[in-house]
Amino acid sequence: MIRSLLLLLFSIATLAAQSADMDSVEIKATHIAGKVHMLEGRGGNIGVFAGPEGVLLVDDQFAPLTVRIVAAIRHISKEPILYVVNTHLHPDHTGGNENLGKMGIRIVAHDKVRERLADGFINRATGQKGPPAPEAALPTLTYTERLSFHLNGEEVQIIKVPAAHTDGDSIVFFTGSNVIHAGDVFRTTTYPVIDTNHGGTFHGTLQALSIIIQLANPDTIIIPGHGEPSPLKEVLEWRKMLVTIANRIQQSVDKGDHVDEALARNPGLEFNHRWAAESGWASEKEFMTTIYNELQSR
Repeated sequence: MIRSLLLLLFSIATLAAQSADMDSVEIKATHIAGKVHMLEGRGGNIGVFAGPEGVLLVDDQFAPLTVRIVAAIRHISKEPILYVVNTHLHPDHTGGNENLGKMGIRIVAHDKVRERLADGFINRATGQKGPPAPEAALPTLTYTERLSFHLNGEEVQIIKVPAAHTDGDSIVFFTGSNVIHAGDVFRTTTYPVIDTNHGGTFHGTLQALSIIIQLANPDTIIIPGHGEPSPLKEVLEWRKMLVTIANRIQQSVDKGDHVDEALARNPGLEFNHRWAAESGWASEKEFMTTIYNELQSR
């Protein structure tokens, strides 16, 4: 009982702080290609696919930003918002679900996303599982492998990828506009964030990037979960870097090195200054440790 009360109080305090922190956030819209725009605010990049039949969103950031996000969309299109696709469960990508769901917008996601949202998000800082998402925030249209929308004169392919950032990751391919929204499978800000609490894997990240590479061509624009829209060559370079790091750590594993010994060999030597986050899963130590643990367990 006491633990439940403490979790509730922690959640209320977090929401209050989050709301105050969002007061100064402005939503920036950028046309990417064809019928696709990108919105930036606080959290994951939002994809906006707009045409005469309506609007499809990819991710929705945080609840306090919903009004501003919808206002930004209205500058792009006056047509109804029909769907929002969640690329994965994290609250900086699904935090607006409840608001949009109450507006009658259908929430679309992989089966695993609905399952994990309904079960409660595991807070990385505390290790505690939070309360289940409200019913209005849960995806109402789910899929196992892939789903296609035929909307605004083009096919929109939603493709489940192997467990990468989480175990419920999907990418969204706007075939006519030649744009891929990669969710947090790809980012231009840091090393990959491998959320092992929610089933993420390094090997799956490499596989997911390979799927993006297979779908894309030199003219494709890839919207990352965080960071700047990128051409295919940047995804290729990012994946090549990850393979280089993994090969170095594999050599340490093969020698029988302990994790501290493997990290002391500095497998990210020429990459850390650009890609290592200051803290968290994408920091040098935690990212390299995640790779080591996964390779060592094989």
